Amino acid sequence: MEWVRRLNQSMNYIEEHLTSELDYEQLGRIACCSAYHFQRMFTYMAGITLSEYIRRRKMSLAAVDLQGGDAKVIDIAEKYGYSSPTAFNRAFQGVHGIAPSHVRNEGVSVKSFPPITFTITVKGAEEMEYRIETKDAFRIVGVSEPLHKEIESNFMVVPKMWQDAVASGMIQRLAGMMDAKPSGLLGVSACGDEEEWKYFIAVSSTKDCGEFEEYLVPASTWAIFPGTGTNQSIQELEQRIVTEWLPASGYEYANAPDIEVYLNPDPQNAQYEVWIPVTKK
Repeated sequence: MEWVRRLNQSMNYIEEHLTSELDYEQLGRIACCSAYHFQRMFTYMAGITLSEYIRRRKMSLAAVDLQGGDAKVIDIAEKYGYSSPTAFNRAFQGVHGIAPSHVRNEGVSVKSFPPITFTITVKGAEEMEYRIETKDAFRIVGVSEPLHKEIESNFMVVPKMWQDAVASGMIQRLAGMMDAKPSGLLGVSACGDEEEWKYFIAVSSTKDCGEFEEYLVPASTWAIFPGTGTNQSIQELEQRIVTEWLPASGYEYANAPDIEVYLNPDPQNAQYEVWIPVTKK
């Protein structure tokens, strides 16, 4: 399958650049998606973040280098892109549980993390409801925070935004601004390769933005998946979209934001939709 072939080409690119500069945007281009969508897709499929996978691969090779010769730790650190021996020691111990200087001691155990290869796996036939809609550009107003280019660094940013929005009463103020579709409270990940990455808590509105920031969601075709449950269930739905629906759908990611539409934002009994920007292969 073409989709799997592209993913494995991106893994080859990583292996070829473990001792040189690794460009996340190039990984996205190989897989025909943005750097952001590539990282999300990889995390859902591999079960670890892309940055953690790269760290494990580098430390696996670094352990082999240290075992097999007289190279200095500082030289191995530089080889794998660590300008600081302290940072290298921290990364090495995080993977292997020992300092790199101890690797040459007889009987010392280290860990090996082989390169990932993606294959097609047949899973149980559990249905997924979705619809395809093509929409013109629409304006949202709300608040945003910048996101890091490595999505692992954002895991605390978005939950804190929602906590602060609830505590400050901002959600109620935003609700009063909503007068256009899509109806509902929106979580928008605006992370195209050609723009500063931001996450918005917003609503669709034609009103003057006042205290809020505005953003124009570009025209796109969307695959829209409804769901209900807790906040955890939306993560599970997004994982199923990437690992089960997308590979066999005839679509691939388009360069537009991911959107979560909260129709009922109750964290324990939410009604929501996940909007994935797509284009025909």
